[in-house]
Amino acid sequence: MNSAIIVAAGSGTRFGTDKAKQFLEIFGKPVVIYALERFEFCPQIDEIILVLPTAEIKNFQKITEKYNLKKLFKIIAGGATRADSVWNGLNAIDAETAEIVAVHDGARPLVASEEITKTIEKARETGAACLVANVTDTIKEIKDGKIVQTIDRTKLRRALTPQCFRYKILKRAFEENKFDDAVTDESFLAEKLGIEVSIVEGSGRNIKITHEEDLSLAESLLSRC
Repeated sequence: MNSAIIVAAGSGTRFGTDKAKQFLEIFGKPVVIYALERFEFCPQIDEIILVLPTAEIKNFQKITEKYNLKKLFKIIAGGATRADSVWNGLNAIDAETAEIVAVHDGARPLVASEEITKTIEKARETGAACLVANVTDTIKEIKDGKIVQTIDRTKLRRALTPQCFRYKILKRAFEENKFDDAVTDESFLAEKLGIEVSIVEGSGRNIKITHEEDLSLAESLLSRC
């Protein structure tokens, strides 16, 4: 059984609106629904666990019914941090049948089903896999307001989602690490245990909506799909 945990429990305070970014609409559809549909249509995914702010669960259950998401297995409450929310989602999965767990940001509406499939397949092969994209800007290391050196960007990648793991590996990564606001992805927890995380090259289209301009970009990209 391959499970997807869609993390959409953030408050979206950086976006500057009274509504969290994952619930803002593009062409009349909430951002998180686009993300859910990508996993709904991926043949490698058997079930989806959606993690939401507690106050949004009752209302959003009615919204999801409109889109006939047959793989949506549970909607559960998130925690104080992203790591807490993923942990809650992980505990909603049946350990007896679990194989691969894919963790995805609910504010990433443009992931391709093919990217999900490739990352799951790599995790099945190696135990842990992270979807990544090239770094296109020149990166500088700075100190005391001055540039120290230019980093070789050919050795760098941007971490995207989904990040996929064999269930037992992800469970262990959470159980054996203390996590807080500094933990921004699951790969970091696996790395701290010395677990090698393979990469899958993905598309720069798989943006995370964080700021207002990201919403406009997502709208433009979705209009071409």
